[in-house]
Amino acid sequence: MIARLGIVFYWCGLAVASLSEIAAFSMLVSHMLKAIHAQESRDAADNKAKVVADELRAAKMGKAADLVAQAVHETLTYYAFPDIHWRKIRTNNPLERIMKEIRRRTRVVGTFPDGQSCLNLAAARLRHLAGTTWSAKCYMNMRPLYQQLLLQTEAVA
Repeated sequence: MIARLGIVFYWCGLAVASLSEIAAFSMLVSHMLKAIHAQESRDAADNKAKVVADELRAAKMGKAADLVAQAVHETLTYYAFPDIHWRKIRTNNPLERIMKEIRRRTRVVGTFPDGQSCLNLAAARLRHLAGTTWSAKCYMNMRPLYQQLLLQTEAVA
């Protein structure tokens, strides 16, 4: 969910700018938004967001600046987790890989006789992935989260 918010945030940041602004500033805006999420702490990311919003206003991209000022905090929630998890929470690579595989399989077929056959193909692919070792792989080590929880409960007790 957090990863999806980040991607939507980037899209919206580029979408609120006019076409001429997008042509001129798309790479600049993209680098600015990515710089926010490349910070080492939540405070640094918040400060960088303020700087980026000011730079966007200076570049006469007020709508994009307002979006950064109002919505960037929603995309920074991954900072509440241990830093070894940040990259995996921010990105949605496993989900994108599954979606790409389903898209590839449906394009091979081309035209489906009805919606149910398309759904059957997607479900069959998901069942195959669930039954393979790929689904059994551990994507994130949850031990640091448990240790953090234990430290919090010990501090309360």
